[in-house]
Amino acid sequence: MIQTNSSFVECNGRERAMKLLDDGTYKELLGPFDGLESPHLEPQGIVPQSDDGVIVAKGTINGERAVVISIEGNFQGGGIGEVSGAKIAGSLEMALIDCEAGIKTIPIILFDTGGVRLQEANYGLLSIAEIGSAIVALRRHVPVIAVIPGKIGAFGGMSITAGLCSAIIMTREGRLGLNGPEVIEQEAGIREFDSKDRSLIWGTLGGEQRRSAGFADILIEDDTGAVKTAVFSILNGHVSFEPRSEQIKRYETFLNAAEPSQRITPQHVRKLWKQSRYDVLENQNVSNGEKYNGRGQTWFDLLSNGVPEIGDVPSVRVADAYLGKTKVRYIAVVSDAKSRFPRARNGEVGLQEGWSIAKHVREAIEEDRYCEKRAIVAIVDVPSQAYGYHEELLGVHQACAASVDAYVTARLEGHPVISFIPGNAISGAFLSHGMQAHRLIALRDPGVNVHVMSKQSAARITQRSIEELKVAAKKVPAMAYDIVSFQQLGALHSLVDGVNADMPEQKDRDVIHDEIKEAISDIKLAGSVDLKVRLTSPFAVSGGRAASILVREKLNEQWN
Repeated sequence: MIQTNSSFVECNGRERAMKLLDDGTYKELLGPFDGLESPHLEPQGIVPQSDDGVIVAKGTINGERAVVISIEGNFQGGGIGEVSGAKIAGSLEMALIDCEAGIKTIPIILFDTGGVRLQEANYGLLSIAEIGSAIVALRRHVPVIAVIPGKIGAFGGMSITAGLCSAIIMTREGRLGLNGPEVIEQEAGIREFDSKDRSLIWGTLGGEQRRSAGFADILIEDDTGAVKTAVFSILNGHVSFEPRSEQIKRYETFLNAAEPSQRITPQHVRKLWKQSRYDVLENQNVSNGEKYNGRGQTWFDLLSNGVPEIGDVPSVRVADAYLGKTKVRYIAVVSDAKSRFPRARNGEVGLQEGWSIAKHVREAIEEDRYCEKRAIVAIVDVPSQAYGYHEELLGVHQACAASVDAYVTARLEGHPVISFIPGNAISGAFLSHGMQAHRLIALRDPGVNVHVMSKQSAARITQRSIEELKVAAKKVPAMAYDIVSFQQLGALHSLVDGVNADMPEQKDRDVIHDEIKEAISDIKLAGSVDLKVRLTSPFAVSGGRAASILVREKLNEQWN
């Protein structure tokens, strides 16, 4: 019998994992005595922790094999760095290997995180992409369960991974959103979101609101027994669910019915969600926006070479073209000065963009199900995700998760997926559009930047000056914005020289066409549908992902 009246929120990460697993079955992997701490914190004057703030434990839940991954919010705000991210991604990858071998292993992720650890920046982005990829692959075998108890909640890129899970359990104390209140205030101003207004925060991001608005599945009281009961109900099939990142039509209907020209209330959102079950709204309220030049726009026009477009919103340009005999679907996010959502008018990935990308990737998957799989090329010049009250209330994290899910599914279904980066690749926008590609191609140009957050917001969150951040970036390349520093982490397939990024000509197009052709051939030759190539590249092996590789090796040794 399940014991009750025991707070789950007030437990630390290790206690939560212990309480969730059946008595006597808890086995911790890569625990404190293994000494796998972040190598990137001490050079910045930050004391590391010997488990890097993530607890991985195997055991059983109600007799079923399970792995519980619990994030410790008391260390670095639950931020995801290289070691902690590798522990999460590596554990999910090991569970996937078990499932593919017929050994059913249920993954349960206990979220208490602000997202990427800014002191490790791009290591966090890489890790979160790998976590998302593993979740989507695992969902084909077993339910992947997210629990968001409280204290911090699930923010940043980790909110996107929560949105990929089969089911989400939340308490009223839990919070779920892509952008933290302080970051929204920094980027959009206090009139957009007052980070000190607790009723505003919980009315927008809190567990009760998220459940009633369709962004969580089960709302529970803060009680250990209630958590276990909710998990059992999912494992026993008593709760039916379809991953919300696949529910494109319903969320499009929900979004199209919203009127962002007026401030939408949480009560209105709940009503819209209920109506979306029955209403069918096709492309309602789509703007007739004007398209403005930017690198994403310029390169989309050049690479697609004027073929008819099939996009349904002005900010997401989509076209099918041929490279020789190979069919390619190009997708780019561009500016739309008349977007219904003002916070997504300058090329940001927002609500409409995430769901639109997901729809067009999944359309390609369905159209090619019984024929040759076309390549999908994401043209990446995105300044950030959209920061705003309406974005959070209407679930921008879920829109981004839908896009991630679609790109991962395309990979798993055999489509070559390639990212071409001629401009900015920042934060949740890059996670949503580009980071899930088999191969990343970038231009060597000062205008090409990769990072998790604007410099101003990063300074505010880490309580450092911008100059101090620049000094730290010299010690930890993952904190730098430039593409050459990102190359050192081992994720790039190629860094292209001698191309005019701003005003490309036909010869520049031919260079990139050749790069895309070579990447497609490389993908087909490798035959792999996952992201492991990022851990086996020369830069990764020579040190760029040394900790990520070591964590996975140790996990493999301790798994069984």
